[in-house]
Amino acid sequence: MISKIAEEVKNTLVVAIKGTDDVLSALRGAVKNQVVGLARDVGDVSQAGLGSVSDIVVGAIEAAHEAGASVAGAAKDAVKGSVNGVSEVGGDIMDAAFRSARGAVAGTAGVGGDLGAAAVAAVEGAVDAAGNLGKGTAEAAKHAAVGAVKAADDIGDEAGRVVREALLAAVSLPRDVIETVVKGSKE
Repeated sequence: MISKIAEEVKNTLVVAIKGTDDVLSALRGAVKNQVVGLARDVGDVSQAGLGSVSDIVVGAIEAAHEAGASVAGAAKDAVKGSVNGVSEVGGDIMDAAFRSARGAVAGTAGVGGDLGAAAVAAVEGAVDAAGNLGKGTAEAAKHAAVGAVKAADDIGDEAGRVVREALLAAVSLPRDVIETVVKGSKE
């Protein structure tokens, strides 16, 4: 069951993305707007104010699934949108990378999607967003990978295994960073 915030975001995003030619771009923009709006409403871009970033991404995954879009593509664009939104309001983008990757994996589990593909896409989204913002891409990969692994472990041992294997197999991600995260998460 998704949270009230995730459900509200899902309903808002379904309306925003249905009927658009480029669902994933529309999703990315709508997620960014949701994060910016939430942060401004709360008036706090600290960890307390960003606590709902994960819920926003869960709602985005649900909306993309309902609209028939690629769940992995939605994971990547939702993470990019949330990191960009957090950056716009002066928040910690590494915390956003962690929280949004966590939400991407949790949301994907909720719709029965491919957890490994979603985890890889979420980390790629964090890396892309950080790079576009002139921030450390390796650090973003690390935070997003930790978030993805933690979410998978919360789901269960098999989910954790699938996500770890997918992250390690992804040629698009910095291998040394991912190996460190995966090794550290097993201890």
